[in-house]
Amino acid sequence: MYVIQLIRSIIFNASMYLAMLVLGIVYLPYALLTRDGALKACHTYCRYVRWSASWMIGLKTEVRGEPPIGEVMIAAKHQSFLDVLMIFGSIPRGKFIMKSILKYAPIIGQYGLRIGCIPVDRGKRGQAIRKMLADVEAGRAQGGQLIIYPQGTRIPPGVKAPYKVGTAALYKELQQPCVPVAANVGVFWPKRGFYRKPGLAVVEFLEPIQPGLTTAEYLEVLEERIETRSDALAAEAGFKADE
Repeated sequence: MYVIQLIRSIIFNASMYLAMLVLGIVYLPYALLTRDGALKACHTYCRYVRWSASWMIGLKTEVRGEPPIGEVMIAAKHQSFLDVLMIFGSIPRGKFIMKSILKYAPIIGQYGLRIGCIPVDRGKRGQAIRKMLADVEAGRAQGGQLIIYPQGTRIPPGVKAPYKVGTAALYKELQQPCVPVAANVGVFWPKRGFYRKPGLAVVEFLEPIQPGLTTAEYLEVLEERIETRSDALAAEAGFKADE
């Protein structure tokens, strides 16, 4: 059974990257003309991956809670590429704080820049945060929902990692509600490797955190909401912390 699922996973991964190439080329003229064209291409790709995962590898997906449509910051649990697609595909005009190196990635990098993603270098923390704040301010005219991963990278289920201060700096600067997002997708789609498990992957939009908290208060509330709900979703999926 494992071998069969592994073969299905490999085929699914190949189809996923082929679809990225095909859609990237097909939508390129539209994407070059307007941000809406790039958003349309990315939303189409998100739908394709979720649809193909459901029958190719038996991985269903579900978005819970109320995806925001206004000007907000979204602070999300990040476990794999799948949560990126599920979150982005659920909101109208998403844009990410992304690792600077990704802007050089074929298709992903160029479309990311077209939809308004903000590249951030991993360097001296203070310098990186100042540049991030400046770039976010410069990109405000484009509007939309700004997505940031407060732990800075993909974190597998059951693994604890600190919440970085950059998200608190953005919360203070933007003076917008922050919508936390929990996830269990790493139970089925791990950080590394080709194998994908069947099951139900969930991302859940949680109660917004309103502006006005101190940095310490904000980080405490954010971590408690995301981690508590992500752990519950993982348990719902059959994950045990000692796995």
